[in-house]
Amino acid sequence: MKNVIIHQFEVGPMQNFVYLIEETATKKAAVVDPAWDVPKIIDEVNTRNLDLTSLYLTHGHHDHVNGVEELLRFKPIPIYLSAHETIYSTPSSAETHLLKDHDHITLGTLDIAVIHTPGHTPGGQCFLVENHLISGDTVFINGCGRCDLPASNPEDMYHSLRKIMTLPDPTVIYPGHNYYSAATDTLGNQKQTNPFMASENLHTFLRLRMGIKKAPM
Repeated sequence: MKNVIIHQFEVGPMQNFVYLIEETATKKAAVVDPAWDVPKIIDEVNTRNLDLTSLYLTHGHHDHVNGVEELLRFKPIPIYLSAHETIYSTPSSAETHLLKDHDHITLGTLDIAVIHTPGHTPGGQCFLVENHLISGDTVFINGCGRCDLPASNPEDMYHSLRKIMTLPDPTVIYPGHNYYSAATDTLGNQKQTNPFMASENLHTFLRLRMGIKKAPM
């Protein structure tokens, strides 16, 4: 029997993915990036008879957090977000845990590793549970997050992608948006098909992601 099931469903006008991480032994669950359609999230929790215990945020952009307060009215669970995030303030009534790179979260019997992946936002983070990586807006299937927003940093994104590429090839990527014909893919395959991961150096990445023609000084 699997120790973990990742439930993925698309919501909202921006093709966001919301995730429920289910620990199968106890049915404890965490929701990742609740947005757009909170009744859908609640219905998934109730239909699957899950015990929702925590809320994880990959980053603070509106399209990933606009359901937080409504979900907390359904159940006041603790929020886990990056200590480096600068673009989102959690509700004052919420129990908040600030995470750093290499932190670990316990969900039932599961160990969930936190990987700080700045670039799209300063506090971007991914959640690794067994061989599943919920990657937010850091890695998409055959893409990566925008780096032209006010709090973005393309050089950080390059290094974050390199960090993710050190994970085992069978790692399954679960992105923050449904921007491709496949909803998930293995990291090993993404190393071959994702042009941003295939960039052999920072200059090539910047040219591809930002249109920069000259190497940075």
